[in-house]
Amino acid sequence: MTLRFLVLGDSLAFGTGAANPHDTLGARLSRELERAGYAVHLDVAAVPGATSLDLAPQLRRSSAREADVALLVIGANDLTRRVPSARAAGALGAAVVELRQRGTDVLVLPTPDLSSVAWVPPAFRSVVAGICDQARAQQTLAAEAAGAVVAPVSAELSRRFAAEPALFSADRFHPSSAGYALVAEALAPHLLDLVARREDTAA
Repeated sequence: MTLRFLVLGDSLAFGTGAANPHDTLGARLSRELERAGYAVHLDVAAVPGATSLDLAPQLRRSSAREADVALLVIGANDLTRRVPSARAAGALGAAVVELRQRGTDVLVLPTPDLSSVAWVPPAFRSVVAGICDQARAQQTLAAEAAGAVVAPVSAELSRRFAAEPALFSADRFHPSSAGYALVAEALAPHLLDLVARREDTAA
C-alpha cells in the first residue's frame, strides 16, 4: 500500500534555497520513508511566504482528504508579517483539526529560531529568540490540543544553524541543501514513529 504524504506550510516546507528538488524537505523525508519500507506518494501543497492563516487555503487546494500523514512547517512568516501569535496558533490548530477529522496523522515543525539569520543585529538576537520561543510555545499548545505531534527539534537546529553558516542558502534566510538535510535528519525519527504508530492503530 502507498503511504500518502502531504507537506503544508511556508518556504521551508516548499524547499526554497535547496539546490534542486531532490534536496527539499519533502523529498528527503520521502526517501527516509522509502528506506523504511514504505511506498510513498508525496504531495507538496506548501507556498513560499505563507503564514498560518494560509494553511486553510492550502488544505482546500491539496489532496489532503487522501493523505495518510502530513507535515506542517509554519511560523516564520507569522513573525515577519506580524500575525498575532494567538491568531496564528489558532489557525494552526484549526488546520490540524481538519486534517485529523480526515484521518490524517500530523507532524508539526513550528516556528524556527530566527535569531541566527543575517539580518538580525547581534544586540537583538536574544530578543528575537525569545519572541520565537513564545510563538513556538503557543503553536505547540494549539497543535497538540488538536491532535498533532510537535517535533521537539528547534533548540538543536537553532544551535547548528547559528554555528554553521553553510547551512544557509545564499539569501542567508532559507536553508541550503545541507540545511535541509539537517532538518530532515532531525524530523525523520518523529515522522517514522508517527507512521509506525498509525500502522499499529490500524492493525
